[in-house]
Amino acid sequence: MRNDQANTEPWLDATLATLHGYRTMIQKAIDQLDDEQFFRAPAPGFNSVANILRHISGNLQSRFDRFLTEDGEKADRSRDQEFEDWPGDRRSLMEYFEGGWQMLLSIIESLTRDDLQQTVYIRGVAYSVPKAVLRSLTHIAWHVGQIVMICRMVVGDDDLWQWLTIAPGQSEQHNQESWGKRSSESGFADDERGHSD
Repeated sequence: MRNDQANTEPWLDATLATLHGYRTMIQKAIDQLDDEQFFRAPAPGFNSVANILRHISGNLQSRFDRFLTEDGEKADRSRDQEFEDWPGDRRSLMEYFEGGWQMLLSIIESLTRDDLQQTVYIRGVAYSVPKAVLRSLTHIAWHVGQIVMICRMVVGDDDLWQWLTIAPGQSEQHNQESWGKRSSESGFADDERGHSD
């Protein structure tokens, strides 16, 4: 979480907590895949989980490298290549993904009140810093949903799938067991770091 400083903005803390939750959901989903499933597209014309993770990282590295001083669509980014097959193994792709993810977290953790008043650019279009951050958050949310759905599709058997949210037919039991607790957030429940994941 952000350092305890006078200029901390509650919405940035909420953004970080939400991002930690999305990261947890990604991990819980991909942990259910073997290496073949990780790289497999569920049908022709669809992306694999690996493609989407590569894209998220490429996007984050472009957007948040020199976030306050350069356009978020860097000249050396190859967005189309992000959807091609990764040339390495799963471990190397996850290291690449983590690089983009940590860049995002580092920038958000470092933002000051003065930074929030600045304007940044993405493809030449002006955004307030808060809007640019929320733009990335919603982009991530979109792809997390895709990742979970693709994981379910390539696992293929609901009996093997470990539900990340409330399992079908379990809403009433979930409410009884978790009412008023962070665990009511399902896949975003508190983890060992104390984040609202």
